[in-house]
Amino acid sequence: MMPDQMSDEISGIVRLIDDLYSGFGFKYSVELSTRPEKAMGAIEDWDRAEQVLKDVLDDLDMEYTINEGDGAFYGPKIDFHIRDAIGRSWQCGTIQLDFQMPQRFDLEYTGSDGEKHRPIVVHRVAYGALERFMAILIEHFAGKFPFWLSPEQIRVLSISQQNLDYAKSIEAKLKDQGLRAELDVRDEKIGYKIREAQLAKVPYMLIVGDKEAENATVSVRSRDKGNLGTLSLDEFIDKVCLENNSNN
Repeated sequence: MMPDQMSDEISGIVRLIDDLYSGFGFKYSVELSTRPEKAMGAIEDWDRAEQVLKDVLDDLDMEYTINEGDGAFYGPKIDFHIRDAIGRSWQCGTIQLDFQMPQRFDLEYTGSDGEKHRPIVVHRVAYGALERFMAILIEHFAGKFPFWLSPEQIRVLSISQQNLDYAKSIEAKLKDQGLRAELDVRDEKIGYKIREAQLAKVPYMLIVGDKEAENATVSVRSRDKGNLGTLSLDEFIDKVCLENNSNN
């Protein structure tokens, strides 16, 4: 990017990271790391870049602390530290300005003055290492993911083998709506199936027997709220699709 594009680009990345962490329900703190002792490049470039980062954070009304001398050797940076459910802090997101890579690769652009200029590179990471972020996320929710994030959103549980066809038709309709549904039609007691689904932290269980098949309904059980009573399948789909979209 050109030097006069720094503010807009950095501001956009800060908003992106804020949207991402807010979506997962993480609170976070922000650090601005300045020029280290062994820094490369002109001091005036560092001063300008640091001021741009400060101005962006101030304009966005974000609280931050200054981490003196902890910038990368090639430029200052903004670090994001997310806080998990038990209060631990993890540095994940970062925005780093780089003056050295454009020099190493001899990058140039032609400015409005017709002259050659050196661009600035921005490194940005929102998740950090994806595997590490997933580990933090799993611990944060203790495996109890919100509905929109759950790998298995709904489990359909048949009371007996004679309800198999109806249970399969429910699973198919849920999947047609883009919902992540699984089927448990094992010849086991329904209490055992419910307990297993609860231990697996599945957000919703749909229990179907003769009565539900006859009336085209489902008996709904929530992981968090317990028994929600009987609904038509369409009513249930409308409910969870709204929940899925409102948190997605």
